[in-house]
Amino acid sequence: MVSKEYFGEDKKIEFKQEIPSKHEKFLKDIIAFANTSGGKSIIGIVDETKEVVGIGDQSPFKLSDSISSMISDSCTPLIETDIYPQSVEGKTVLVVEVFPGKHRPYYLANKTKEDTSYVRVNGTSRPADPVTLKELELEGSNLAYDSMQEIGLDYDENKALELCRVVKEIALSNCETEDEKLAVKDMTIGKLEDMGVLCRSGRDLAPTHAFSLLTDNHSRFAKIQCALFKGNDRDVFIDKKEFEGPIYEQLSDAFQFILKHINIGAEVNGLYSKDVYELPIKSIRELVANAVIHRSYLVESKIQISIFDDRIEVVSPGMLYGGMDIATMKTGRSKCRNQAIADIFQYMHIVEAWGTGIPRIIKSCKQYGLQEPVFEEFGDGIKATVYRLQATKASDKRQKQATSDKNKRQSEKISGKDKTAENKEMIVAYITAQETAKTSEIAAHIGLSQPRVRAILSELVAEGIVEAEGESRARYYKMR
Repeated sequence: MVSKEYFGEDKKIEFKQEIPSKHEKFLKDIIAFANTSGGKSIIGIVDETKEVVGIGDQSPFKLSDSISSMISDSCTPLIETDIYPQSVEGKTVLVVEVFPGKHRPYYLANKTKEDTSYVRVNGTSRPADPVTLKELELEGSNLAYDSMQEIGLDYDENKALELCRVVKEIALSNCETEDEKLAVKDMTIGKLEDMGVLCRSGRDLAPTHAFSLLTDNHSRFAKIQCALFKGNDRDVFIDKKEFEGPIYEQLSDAFQFILKHINIGAEVNGLYSKDVYELPIKSIRELVANAVIHRSYLVESKIQISIFDDRIEVVSPGMLYGGMDIATMKTGRSKCRNQAIADIFQYMHIVEAWGTGIPRIIKSCKQYGLQEPVFEEFGDGIKATVYRLQATKASDKRQKQATSDKNKRQSEKISGKDKTAENKEMIVAYITAQETAKTSEIAAHIGLSQPRVRAILSELVAEGIVEAEGESRARYYKMR
């Protein structure tokens, strides 16, 4: 038996005993891997039992060519794969590795892309819904939704100039030094166009989705919902708010909601003291900013921030973008779904250099003595969980208790061994002095129960130190 983790991340591995007679079942996973973050299909392992059966007498090279031809003939556009044999438990299996595709969506050539554009969701392959399919089409065309023209919205120069003024004001307020403030340049309409916040319709300027989100924002779903719960589950609300309007204002309001509901203490340094929050607040703000920047604005869901006694959860709508996976994201690599929003947030000093956010959040939590944050992909969303101090203390307490229990068991085990040796010595001394002795006599002399004495006597007999004579109640023991 072999686990999926042997070949990589569990959710990105599929086991196949053999190529099914209906090839579409096999191709479904291949397409889904190409449309998301890649994966491997292993031929020669039973999925239900994880038993390695291998590919038998088949030539791995001929089988590889056959599978390669099947994929290229049946799928469109062309899917990039690497097919190779691998020895597992002394048997040969065939690994079909599929790389994240650049020309999405991928689907079956003899059917519609609406029906056969599969994606991976929670370790299974399923058809892409209309919103996900639209995302795949934009990715394949190298287009960003936020930089596309907002149809039905006219360009308003006054709004554009006001946006230029506001974002510069925010940029200056977020600077920590005078040198940083001096480095902030004026935002202009030309720069808004360069960033993709404005675009051209013919020769005329036109607003994009990003411009709309940064100004009036009439979207029903481009909002942030915040809630404070009692305890560690969602049973009882203590406080809840929904923030709308320009997305940078939503970010600020959501951040203030979090600060309102987490603990604060004082750190004394010489004659002065300063307020210190229980969490690294710069990282918390960046976590919320990441949700605003990287969410899918096509998905009809809102960002949700939930505060519990032991943790904070931030849920952002939309699957990971551009073939990214959680493990790669944690290393610092980044692909941006909404480049215009990302660029203007960076100008406002809300986020720092790309690719550094998640590693910095993990590092800052470690510096605060907190548990490592957890990042999860589920369905059509991403959840980030930051653990609060009491959760970390509880985890440390459980760990210490487990260590203490283990040490206690080991100590008892060692002590038990020492006590048994001592009891053996007393039994041997008594039998030597008395020449013969019954179990009841030995038990009365050394103060142990008769069952315990019988167990020790059995060991001494097995070790050849004493011998037993007689049956049952008449049995007695003497030295050999």
